[in-house]
Amino acid sequence: MTTSTTTRPTTLDAAQVRAWMGEPAGPRIIDVRTPAEFAGSHIPGSYNVPLGLLEEHRRELADHLDDDVVLVCRSGARAGRAEGVLAETGLANLHILDGGMNAWENSGGDVVQGEQGWDLERQVRLVAGSLVLTGILASTLVPQAKWLSAGIGAGLTGAALTDTCAMGMLLSRMPHNRRNDPKPETVFAQLGAGRA
Repeated sequence: MTTSTTTRPTTLDAAQVRAWMGEPAGPRIIDVRTPAEFAGSHIPGSYNVPLGLLEEHRRELADHLDDDVVLVCRSGARAGRAEGVLAETGLANLHILDGGMNAWENSGGDVVQGEQGWDLERQVRLVAGSLVLTGILASTLVPQAKWLSAGIGAGLTGAALTDTCAMGMLLSRMPHNRRNDPKPETVFAQLGAGRA
């Protein structure tokens, strides 16, 4: 079992994570974004464990994470959820990259670039905006259509207040976001090989 000799806070900024990764007993970087987001760009040496897979296989995953872990997503919200899920299994060596990949890239951190697709937040903005626009335009013919726009506005308000996004969760399950979705046994094998 590899453990850190220095107590680190739960939330770390990009510079702290980068320095820690340079140490001999650096952390494992677990990226909880969708496979499409991960394929677009990710931290070198990180493992893609999408949030849905992590939630479904939390116990088995915890058995493969006996060392320090830094959880990463786009902005930090999904990593925070992942931290809560894994903490329920008894793992105490969990950390979150504050600001996620946005902060990592803005700080000049190394990134593996791949196939560029739309990140989940951009997809949410497109769908929400399209539904609001449709509701407004349709309300000129059918006044009740305004409630579609109101419903989307209420959903976005709720998403901001709870730091969760139902539309994002639904979009993450769409086929274009699940292509190259890792199988649990493949993830576990990669994690096992990573510390061999």
